[in-house]
Order: sequence, then structure tokens, then C-alpha cells
Amino acid sequence: MGFSGWCPRPSRPTPLSPLKTLLLLVLLAFSPAAASSSSSPAAVHNNNWAVLVCTSRFWFNYRHMANTLSLYRTVKRLGIPDERIILMLADDMACNSRNNYPAQVFNNENHQLNLYGDNVEVDYRGYEVTVENFLRILTGRHDSAVPRSKRLLSDEGSHILLYMTGHGGDEFLKFQDNEELQSHDLADAVKQMKEKHRFKELLIMVDTCQAATLFSQLQSPGVLAIGSSMKGENSYSHHLDSDIGVSVVDRFTFHTLAFFEKLNMYSNASLNSLFNSYDPSMLLSTAYYRMDLYKRALNEVPVTNFFGSVMKTIHTDSAYTGFLAAHDAETPLPTGNDIHDHVMLQNEASARRSDIEELEVSYSKFCKNTFGNCNIQEAQLRSHGWIEVLLEQLEGKNSDVVVMYGLGIMGILLAISTWLSM
Repeated sequence: MGFSGWCPRPSRPTPLSPLKTLLLLVLLAFSPAAASSSSSPAAVHNNNWAVLVCTSRFWFNYRHMANTLSLYRTVKRLGIPDERIILMLADDMACNSRNNYPAQVFNNENHQLNLYGDNVEVDYRGYEVTVENFLRILTGRHDSAVPRSKRLLSDEGSHILLYMTGHGGDEFLKFQDNEELQSHDLADAVKQMKEKHRFKELLIMVDTCQAATLFSQLQSPGVLAIGSSMKGENSYSHHLDSDIGVSVVDRFTFHTLAFFEKLNMYSNASLNSLFNSYDPSMLLSTAYYRMDLYKRALNEVPVTNFFGSVMKTIHTDSAYTGFLAAHDAETPLPTGNDIHDHVMLQNEASARRSDIEELEVSYSKFCKNTFGNCNIQEAQLRSHGWIEVLLEQLEGKNSDVVVMYGLGIMGILLAISTWLSM
């Protein structure tokens, strides 16, 4: 007689009721994780950096140091501060024994502008200018002993100008006649920068022979590149200074400087106007632009997006007061009989600030007890200043009743979250 065993089927999970599903979706929508995902827009352009590199040594390469110092002077004049400029000079022409003008460097034979003045901060000098250090600057892979002043502390909101000058060839740039930066080295470094969110947009400008070949391996979006010459072309010097005995500036950099000398930090000249200013008959070479990785129209991008500053200065009477200081700054200064009213306004502002701080502390404790983490919520709280608006609405009303309503709502939310977790 056979025996047929009975095996129970695995039970299906009980589906959530429509009410539970709706409540769960509401809680998820207002959870900190949902807030973080919905409040992460594209990075905003908020700072500019410049990395200026002279890769040549020896007296006969005087013009390359003059090129770099000329760009250094230009970006500082247009508003980029020294703390956001990385300057690399492979040799010190100013103190060379052949220099008839000790401690001075010029880019024009009239000797009216000393580029090596009292306010030049060189970050990497002499034998510090190597391919390794250059790549470390771009990628941020420094030893812990490297000071902050020698680091590119950019972020995902940064626009970076990378200017290089020296001797180059087909897909390489020489460093001090000792080593070479290959095109794939540059492309790999830029790729790492993009992956590590070290820039929003990057402009690479190279003044060297066959400069265009150095961009051939670039693949990262947001990169715009311009070189002084095409493959097979040389990049020439502009003029000789008979007193110094060598050429003092290259043609491409000379005409770049001529364009910027007409501008100031408030000018609206576009990148398109800069690129169109390069005349092959004046350069004796063909300037090359690589724009396939750059999505914005060049006629809509001001040159100051890369060569100038985007710092916004707000004058306040006291430091670190945020939007409260901005609100107080709107109050006009007292004159004559208005002093008493002004004192009353200041007292009201102080009381308002105290109320906001107390409400923020209470909200922070609630978030910590409920969600365990409230950093994102607090950041949004401070940025929008909605507490101040709430307090304005509560003026003249019974605050105790509103607080009781708030506590009741919190209790209901806690009960719902406990019920759903069962």
C-alpha cells in the first residue's frame, strides 16, 4: 500500500492594505534619504582656479617663463586670488647671471612691465617642476606633508584654467629637457579629476609646438582645449629683446595677452571672441580648438568664467551670522530721533534669533530620536530660513496652542512609524 505524503505549499506574503501602502509612501517621501535624493541638483559654478606651468629650463627659454608670469599677472588682475593659483616655474630667470636686469622679468622690449614684482608667489620651483608633481596636483594625490598652499583644492563647482608652455612634439610636452608628459598621461589625470568631482568645467590652454596633439586622448565631458599649433606645425616666438639677448614672449601668448589687456573683471567678452582673435597670419601657425567635449555655446561663456573670479562679497557688521545678518542689514541706520526705534528693532532681532536657535535645537533632538540622523534636514532648515517665517506668523497668536498641535502631530507620526514597523 503506497503512502502519499502531504507537503504544505509555502505561504505567500500578505499584501499590504491600500492604507498601509499609502502611509508607507508618505513616510518614505518625507524621510531624510528621500530629501537627500531630491535636493541634489547639478553643481553650481562657485569658484575658479588656475594652474600655470612653465616646463622649460635654461636661459634661452626665457620666453616660456615670461609667458607663464604674464598669464599669472592677467588672472590675478581679473580677480583670481593667489590662494587659488598654482604657479610652477622650472627655472629662475630673474636671478640668472646673464640677466642684465637682476630680479626682473619682461615680456616686451620696452621694459615697462616687470612681471617678477613684489607680489609673485611661486608654488613649485626648479626641480620641483616634474611630471609626477604636475599629475599629483591635478589628481590631488599628495603626501600628507604637502601644505594646502601647494594643492589644487577644487570641487565639483570649480572652473579650472590649465595653462602650459614649453617645448613639445607629437603627443608630448617636455619637462626640463629631462622627462615628458604624454597625451595619455594628461587624459588619465583629467579622467580621474572628473571621477573625483574636482571640476565642473576645465579649460586647457597649451603654447608649444604641435600643441593640438596633446589633446587627442581626452574623453572627459566638460573639457575645452585650445592649442597654439596643429600637428606638424611649430609655435614661434614673437620678438627678440636685444638688451636681454633672447626672445621674451611667444606669439600665441602675446596675442592672448593683447586680448585680455582690453578687459577688466566686469567685462562680458566671450570665449568665442577670444578664439576668433587668433589670426594664423599673425601666429604663423594655426590655433586649434577641441570643443566636442564641451556642451555650452562659446558665445554664451564669458572669458571670466575661467580667467576671472566668481567670488561674491557680502558686507556685514559681524561674522558668521548667515541669513540673519543679511536680514538685519536691510534695516536702515538710525539718525536723530530714530535711535530709540533702532534699539527696539535690535532687541526684537536678538529675541527672534534666540527663538530660532531654541526651535532648531528642539527640531534637531526630534530628528535624532526619530531618524537617527538629521544633517540634511538641518542644512535645508538653515538654508531656507523657514523657521523665521514661522515665527513671524506666530506673532500675536497663542504659541502654547500651536506647540500642543505640533506635539500631537509628532505623536501621531511616531505611532504610525511604530505600527508600520511591526
